[in-house]
Amino acid sequence: MRLQFAVASLVGLLSLQPALADEAVKATVYKDPACGCCHEYVAYLRQNGFDVAVVDTDDLASIKQQSGVPPALEGCHSTLVGGYIVEGHVPIDAVRRLLQERPPIRGISLPGMPEGSPGMGGEKAEPFVIYEISDGAAKVYATE
Repeated sequence: MRLQFAVASLVGLLSLQPALADEAVKATVYKDPACGCCHEYVAYLRQNGFDVAVVDTDDLASIKQQSGVPPALEGCHSTLVGGYIVEGHVPIDAVRRLLQERPPIRGISLPGMPEGSPGMGGEKAEPFVIYEISDGAAKVYATE
C-alpha cells in the first residue's frame, strides 16, 4: 500500500512539473521615468516570457548601491530577478543562463548603454561583454 501511495505521489508531482516550467519568471525593473530605452528593455523581457513589474524612480543610485553594483558596472537600469541583480541591457541568453546555473554572485552587468543591445537602437559594433557582480574584481561572465 505504501508503494502505491509513493508511486501515486510521484506521478502527481511529475504532472505538476510542466505547469511550473511554463510559469513566467517574475522580474522588477527599476528605471528612470523618462527613459525610453528602459521601456524597450522591459518590452524585450516581456517578449521573452518574463512577468515584469516596472518601478519608475529618480533614485536609481540607491537601488544600485543596495544591490552592490560597483560604479564601473552600472548600467542604464536595474532588474531584480530570481534573487539576482541584472544591470543594464543584458541579452536574454545571459539572463537565462544566470537563472539556470545560479552561481554564487550578486548578478551580472552589461555596463553603459551599448548600441545594438536589447532595448537600444543602432547596430552592434562588437561583442557584448557581460560581467559578474560579486565581491571580488570584475570577471567576465559571458561574451555575446
